[in-house]
Amino acid sequence: MQTQIPAPPQERMAAVAAVDLVKVYGSGDTAVRALDGVTVGFDRAQFTAIMGPSGSGKSTLMHCLAGLDTATSGQALLGGTDLTRQSDRVLTKVRRERIGFVFQSFNLLPQLTAEQNILLPLELAGRKADRHLFGHLVESLGLTSRLSHRPSELSGGQQQRVAVARALASRPEVVFADEPTGNLDSRSGAEVLLFLRNSVRELGQTVVMVTHDPGAAAYADRVVLLADGRVAGDLDQPSLASVAEALQALAVNR
Repeated sequence: MQTQIPAPPQERMAAVAAVDLVKVYGSGDTAVRALDGVTVGFDRAQFTAIMGPSGSGKSTLMHCLAGLDTATSGQALLGGTDLTRQSDRVLTKVRRERIGFVFQSFNLLPQLTAEQNILLPLELAGRKADRHLFGHLVESLGLTSRLSHRPSELSGGQQQRVAVARALASRPEVVFADEPTGNLDSRSGAEVLLFLRNSVRELGQTVVMVTHDPGAAAYADRVVLLADGRVAGDLDQPSLASVAEALQALAVNR
């Protein structure tokens, strides 16, 4: 019988986590408590979807965990770094060097080619591209013949695949995807989701995705459900049916 050796602490640490996270917008009678003491961790090399009704706090949670918004109290942890205690300068560096982003609106620079858009974060960070990884990404995403094209010369699906390649090219600790299929047709959306899932399987990437679509969430390894700014459920190995059922239960219990 083989003895299992415990992983060192840094290996067991979640890639990103919220600890008693609170976010309040406004003050007094008009205050809105978008996050109400959220504690949740997201494991390394896992594809997790965050879901919930409109106004549940899912986008706010992602923005706080990614250092795009400031929490009112609690902790937003990226590995061992508490983002709530960092200066704007440090947060800018963290976002550039340790986090990848995929947005619904693609956020490509129109004057740059696809290749230049993919490599831009690395250039801003003063890092050389891993050409092997770059080649793997553009080939897997079907972008090899589109690298010299500007965003206006690409379809929506192709633009989002460029955005995915850009997010992964720097080997970030975590990729945050905010409604990545929201502007895509069903076929293009499925291609993007399949690649995100494969990046977890093949590259060991950590992906945290906010979505309102049960079909998109079914590509994930896990679904975290939010309601009224609190964690309201957790599904492992979700299916379209189990996600839809959980969302329906949340709607009934509100």
